[in-house]
Amino acid sequence: MKILLLEDDKLFNETIEDFLSQEGFEVDCVLDPYSALDYTYQNNYNLYLFDVNLPYESGFELLDKLRQSGDDTPCIFITSKRDKLSLSQGFEIGADDYITKPLDLDELILRIRAILRRQVRKEVIDIGIYQFDILKKRLFQDGEPLDLSIKATQLLLTLLEGRGRVVPSSQIKDSLWSSSQESSDGALRVYITQLKKYFPSQIENIRGIGYQINIK
Repeated sequence: MKILLLEDDKLFNETIEDFLSQEGFEVDCVLDPYSALDYTYQNNYNLYLFDVNLPYESGFELLDKLRQSGDDTPCIFITSKRDKLSLSQGFEIGADDYITKPLDLDELILRIRAILRRQVRKEVIDIGIYQFDILKKRLFQDGEPLDLSIKATQLLLTLLEGRGRVVPSSQIKDSLWSSSQESSDGALRVYITQLKKYFPSQIENIRGIGYQINIK
């Protein structure tokens, strides 16, 4: 998952970058809105994380430009503003969430993951001749459930949440195994093999990085 972080406080910017990197995210960091705008033209992101009070123009103004250009990438504002008028302005522009300073990093990661989960918005996703029911967590073909283990099903959901982007192996393991369980590359390959039974051409191994699924 790739995040664009816009925060003009360099030390605070680096603190958030280090934290998100340790959580398995790929983070591009910028200090001003003009640089952020350039990055959005050059890259695709799963999430924007924008400070509100910035040099040259506010995070609100930047997101407004992006929304008017058709960019619907989810955005969380980092703000010291707590008044309802400011928060309403952010949501009206197209923000998905906000978090107030001083920042609680544990709360931030919960909000980020909640938004990224919601990116898979449809209850049923069509993948070629198959249908994956998000709520039931079952794979179907013509209404008939298919034989897929619990771990392989969770793996499929994790890949779908990547929206066609490469999902790092570390993130996949965090999704499949709790901190008290031991994960392994061998076990992960077993579940990938189970999925490739149904999706031989859609799932790709990006060597040394992770996996992705193409559902187009």
